[in-house]
Amino acid sequence: MLSTRLPLRLHLYVWGALVAVILALIALNHTYAGRNVWESLTESSDLRRVTYAERIYRQNFFRTRANTWSNLAYVALGFYAFAWAAHDRRRASSPTSAPLPVAPSYVAATPALSVLFGLACCGLGLGSGYFHATLTRFGQQLDVASMYGPLLMFLAFNLGRWWPRLTCARLRLDTPSWPFSGAVVVLTSVLLFYYKWSMSASRVLSTLILSVAACALIDRFRPVPKPLLRWQLFSIVTLIAAVTCRQLDVAGRFSGPDAWLQGHALWHLLTATSLGCSYFYYRSAPAN
Repeated sequence: MLSTRLPLRLHLYVWGALVAVILALIALNHTYAGRNVWESLTESSDLRRVTYAERIYRQNFFRTRANTWSNLAYVALGFYAFAWAAHDRRRASSPTSAPLPVAPSYVAATPALSVLFGLACCGLGLGSGYFHATLTRFGQQLDVASMYGPLLMFLAFNLGRWWPRLTCARLRLDTPSWPFSGAVVVLTSVLLFYYKWSMSASRVLSTLILSVAACALIDRFRPVPKPLLRWQLFSIVTLIAAVTCRQLDVAGRFSGPDAWLQGHALWHLLTATSLGCSYFYYRSAPAN
């Protein structure tokens, strides 16, 4: 199991990149202030039939404020996954690195998976942020489809831990499994985006969450070193809190329409925290 501490320089890189994104968004918002730049796009039903409590400003670049800006939590998580990938890669390739007390986890030993997870999280922040900023039909499609990527990556983490290499003596095949699982995640994400309107998003999302939970349950019975359960418990608790805030927001019982503290914005922050806890759960899994 690896430490959950990153070098200070990587924290600075992450927050520097995040500040750059924030400044770029502020500049865009200022440039297009008072101009309905989204009027040529097909409206989402949420623009006419309000789902969330936050007030909608049709003429603004960001049609909702808190529900848009809060998606930076996913982007920050993605940037930190990139930082962990860089840290793991540098440690593995540096001859001067101090030896670890135990072998690194599969995720820590495979930096490419952290990169893919980071891309999935950044995609979620972009998709959800674009939807809440524009309230367009395409934004809604992008928002829903981007939710699947991080969960698909957790399934890829599990498959890689169980079968780190693909071997077949007859075909003389002996190769790491992560390029295959990563390609499957990308292809599945594209297909789920393309067929978004012909399937139940809640059903797909529930299936993925239950699949990840089933893999975690199987882990408890496998005769190998197990990940730290506390990270999974933290993930579950924050997910329950996120769902509670979201439902209170939909019911109009969380805050007023002009408050910056919105229930759905907390949904974004708490689900990002839940995803981060699950990521550390997999990083804590000792090598088999």
